[in-house]
Amino acid sequence: MTEPTSFPADFLWGAATSAYQIEGSPLADGAGCSIWHEFAHTPGQTCNDDTGDVACDHYHRYRDDVALMRELGLNAYRFSTSWSRILPEGRGPINSRGLDFYQRLVDTLLEQGIQPMLTLYHWDLPAALDRRGGWLNPDCAHWFADYAQILFRALDDRVKLWVTLNEPWVVADGGYLHGTLAPGRHNPFAAPYASHHLLRAAAAAIQSYRAEGRHQIGLVVNLEPKYPASETATDLDATMRADAYWNRYYLDPVFLGSYPPELSEIFGAAWPIFPDADLDFIHQPPDFLGVNYYSRQVVRHDPDDWPLAAGRVRQPQQTYTHLDWEVYPQGLTDILEWVAGRYGSLPLYVTENGAAFYDPPQADGAVADPLRQRYLRDHLRAVQAALERGVNLRGYFAWSLLDNFEWAHGYSQRFGLIHVNYATQQRTIKASGQFYREVIRSHGAALSQQGNESL
Repeated sequence: MTEPTSFPADFLWGAATSAYQIEGSPLADGAGCSIWHEFAHTPGQTCNDDTGDVACDHYHRYRDDVALMRELGLNAYRFSTSWSRILPEGRGPINSRGLDFYQRLVDTLLEQGIQPMLTLYHWDLPAALDRRGGWLNPDCAHWFADYAQILFRALDDRVKLWVTLNEPWVVADGGYLHGTLAPGRHNPFAAPYASHHLLRAAAAAIQSYRAEGRHQIGLVVNLEPKYPASETATDLDATMRADAYWNRYYLDPVFLGSYPPELSEIFGAAWPIFPDADLDFIHQPPDFLGVNYYSRQVVRHDPDDWPLAAGRVRQPQQTYTHLDWEVYPQGLTDILEWVAGRYGSLPLYVTENGAAFYDPPQADGAVADPLRQRYLRDHLRAVQAALERGVNLRGYFAWSLLDNFEWAHGYSQRFGLIHVNYATQQRTIKASGQFYREVIRSHGAALSQQGNESL
């Protein structure tokens, strides 16, 4: 039996979070209101009407949380900055107290030997900009570049890995097409414009960074491999539509200079003809790509599924997470290989990967989470398999460092390596976190040790 491929010596072992999900104190120290603050405070939009007002209180407890990162053995941490904490109106005067928070966080990370990966936008647009049209306003690309430049100038001497956008697909699909996420719009004519302007904004930030930045800037997308339920023509066509909408929508324009042709079929009369100059501008490949992977989709033609006519087929005898997502580690290997094959051997990071499972309380204070531990083990083995197949993979970030505010699901879903008691803010490293610590300590050797098979 051959030995599994070892991880590169400089491989980044990290965990990820986002600002609104963990920081709390969203209006503290001069910060402005974000669309997620407004959305969460609208009755009926989140589970139990939960909000991010306290979340994990990371805004006050960040030093303790960095100490926990160090205890886990992380050498990297991916987080996002709150645009409205730095620019309360989205533009105009800088709120120095908000910017200072991120200065302190970055300094604390570096003091502990943890490399920051800073995401400029993780869904929390300033509400003041939403009132000016948000991602439907063509000017938003310039607004975003101006905001990004403030952070570049403040932190590029310490931050070496920058991310423009996190999951623009979710922003447009949830926020503008289906209305299930902030800002809560439900309009098929609006969604393509939101997507287009998000990509223009990412390109504008990349252009700004390359004018004066010294390191690397990337894009993070959520990808989900699509497999046809059968070889019938209708299922194969549905699979291609689903793949175009989920996986190629935000990558083909960036790397190939054009949108997938299936999008005009999906949106019909709502699909615009965008100027060639816009596509030329968007066609600015980043220095690296982050891939967020959680599950796969087995696709069949379903005329009742709007707008794709492509339904998900539940798989018998498979494990599903608390969010009803199929656990399918092979899909991570497949999607990483697909990216490398279609877009070239650019540096890749797995920037999110994790699972929501119910964590039963333990009398002794421990948190046993065997399903999450198995999920982590099997997906890290899938990462090893991608390395064996030549994928240029530079790091892995588990989602999430902490249990947190899970958007419209509120606090009903727990993804964390670290359990958070929301009443007391007590943190407890779960068994999955302890396992990840051993994987990091052994530089991956723990993945092949005897005893893991019984998880």
